[in-house]
Parts: sequence; structure tokens; C-alpha cells
Amino acid sequence: MTWPVPTARLVLLAATGAVAVLLLPSLGRTDLGFAVVDNRFLYLNAAILAAALIDGLLAPAPGDLALRRRHPRAVTLDHPTTLSWEVRTPAGLRPRWSSARVAIADQLAPSLRAGTRRVDLRLAERGTTTVGVELRPARRGRFEPSEIVVRTTGPLGIMHKQRRRQHRTSLKVLPPFRSAREAELSLRRARILEIGLRSARGRGGGTEFDSLRELTPDDETRRIDWAATARTQRPIVRTYRAERNQTVLCLLDSGRTMAGRVQGVPRMEFAMDGAMLLAELATGLGDRMGLLSFDQEVNATIEPSNRRSQRAQISERLFDLEPALAESNYQNVVTHVLARYRRRSLLVLLTELGTEAVGQFLMPALPLLIRTHLVVVAAVRDPDLVHWTTNTPTDEDGAFLRAASISSLARRDVLAARVRAMGAVVVDEQPHDFASALGDAYLDAKAVGRL
Repeated sequence: MTWPVPTARLVLLAATGAVAVLLLPSLGRTDLGFAVVDNRFLYLNAAILAAALIDGLLAPAPGDLALRRRHPRAVTLDHPTTLSWEVRTPAGLRPRWSSARVAIADQLAPSLRAGTRRVDLRLAERGTTTVGVELRPARRGRFEPSEIVVRTTGPLGIMHKQRRRQHRTSLKVLPPFRSAREAELSLRRARILEIGLRSARGRGGGTEFDSLRELTPDDETRRIDWAATARTQRPIVRTYRAERNQTVLCLLDSGRTMAGRVQGVPRMEFAMDGAMLLAELATGLGDRMGLLSFDQEVNATIEPSNRRSQRAQISERLFDLEPALAESNYQNVVTHVLARYRRRSLLVLLTELGTEAVGQFLMPALPLLIRTHLVVVAAVRDPDLVHWTTNTPTDEDGAFLRAASISSLARRDVLAARVRAMGAVVVDEQPHDFASALGDAYLDAKAVGRL
């Protein structure tokens, strides 16, 4: 429904006219039955009302304008994008409307961080008028702005016509791949190892036979192939490469502990970044990468695949995943994994160490996984805790804070030691080192043939 709305110019006109008529001679009074009104003000109000009515009639009808909101289908968190509004002048627009003004107010979520949600523009005599605004989203998820308020103004500028228009669009804000550079560097190092060059971090040469070649001074004698040496009368060695088509499965904890913030960001954001780095590495080296997320139940599954688009699929599937305000059920996810994945795989459990649930529920279930699979338990260590343990307190609050930090990290280290004693690998690093350490754990497992 279209509503008339007076403008500030109308209020100013009425105030100015009221002062001006006081300077005019009296024109008598009129009895309206309920009040006696000075004719000067009666004529003034009638003139203003007539002008407002005419201006409102001449204003374009908001429902007649062709309005469209345009933006990308998906955008990455913290990356700017542009949202624009297009207003097309109707084909039968009369000439006196050609200079009409239109105001637009859009229903945009605050976390989209739009430069403005309201814009003013002048209608083009023919064609389309476009105005844009920059968005810089601050939160992952799906956003569906639906309502746009359109307000048109008459040629005198004293009356608006306003109408709410329904125009639903969908914008996906995907998680950022913060460790893209680390993934690229790790992938290059791994490929250098595959072609036989030395690397400072490499250990071993893989377990899958690749080819035969002549012995060089740097080769180990245990690599000599004696049958090939006897045939060619020259020393021949076997070369190996890391096995391919192995399975890497990330188990992403989406329980309440992953909602805790580290450096102002939920732990789950760093866990998702680590999962995307593993997807980039694994698929780049010919392995199959999969992911499932869980809290009380397994709520999302991405089947293992070696397609290079696997990282993009993880981002697309989990862009709106939020931590549940419930304790994670580790036994349930262990049962699910053991039932569906019987072949030996690298299982990367992205969770939070140092909680009672890990010691109470994860520890009894972990040996079942380790018996069949290689398990990596990965968690993000809060750098604030590390800072407080080394900070010299200056007051009573600082002393208590330091004692609590030391106790928390000690409990965390004890749990990590228990996990390592069971045969699992533990990655417990601060945010800026977490993803790269996770990638190194995967590459180390491949280099020594533990998969």
C-alpha cells in the first residue's frame, strides 16, 4: 500500500507562511462550529493542503517503478563486494516526472557492513538509473534481504509517496581461506620431494615404487635393485614416491567449545581454515579428502574425493555452519566413522583440548580409531593464555589471572600427552601457526609412509 508522507520542506513552508500571514491585515474570522478560526490561517492551510495534494498526485507511484537489487551470489568473508540498486523509468513516464527524486531504504543486515542502506537518486527520463554501495561482510552465513522501501517525491518537493516493496535475494558469505599462501608453499615443497630433490624438512622418500635409475653418490645402498643391476651391468636403484589415492577425513567438532573466541574469532573459523588447507594439499597430491561435522549428531558429510574443487565444495557446504550450544558426542562420531570408513585413513579431529568432555568422552573412544586409522587431534591454543603465563602480575587480579592461565595450559598439556601416549598425533598451535602445522602433520605422515 502507498502512503503519503510530508517532507521537511512542507513543514518549513507552513512555518514560514504562518509568520508571513501575521503581517497581513485581518480578513475576519470563520466559525467552524467547534472553533473560531482566523481567515488568514484558514486560507493559508487551504493553500498548503492544495499544494501538497497536487504535488503528491504528480509524484511517481512507487509501485510503477521497476526496481532491482543486484549483487554476487557468493562473497568471501572480509572481502569487499558491491551491491547496487537499479531503478528503471517506466515506458509511459510523463515529461514532468523526468526530474523526480527517488529514495531507497534497503533491509540489509548490520553484519554485511554496507556503506549505507539509504540512497537518493533522480529518475532518468528514459532508461535505468543505478547506484551502488560497498559491502564488507563480517559474518559467515546466508543473508536474504527481502524488503525495500521506495519513496518518491513530487516536483514541488513537499510530499512523498512511500511503499514497501518485496524483493528477495540471497547472498552467501563463504569462509575465508586465510592459509592459502601456506597451502601453496607446502604443496610446492611436497612436489619437490616427489621428483627426488632434497628438502630440509623431508624425511624418507615415500613407499610407492616409481621408477628405476642409475645409482648416484647420494643414493642409499639399500635402494639398489640387484636384479636390474645384474641385467644392465650397472648399479640401478629403485625410486619411490608418496602413495596416492589415500583418504584424509576431517572430523570437525561443531559443539559449544568451538564457539569460544580466540583473538576475537570463533575457534571454528580456524578449524575450517585448517580443513580447507588440508583439502588443497591432499587433492593437489592425488589423495582423497573428505569432511564431516558433528555436535550431538553428525550434521554434514562431504564424501572423500580427489577433485581439485573439493576445497571449494567444503567452503560451499559449510558456509552457514555455526557451533551448537551443546556438548559434542564423541562416541557417536567414532561409531559413525568406524562403520563407514574401514580402510586405513588419516583422521583429523578438529576440536578443543583442555575441556572435561575431551578427557571424559574422547579418551575412551580414541583407541577404537587408532587401532585402524592414523589419528591427528588438532586444536587452537589461545595466545592470550600464553601471554598471561609469562606476564609478571602487578596486582591481585593479575596474579589470579596468571595462576588460572598456568593451570589451564597445564591441564591442556596433560591431555595432549595422554593423546600422544595412545599413538595419535597432536597439533596444538596458536592461530597464526595452526593451519601450517596441520599441513606439516599430513605431509610428515605421507613422507614416512604411516598411512
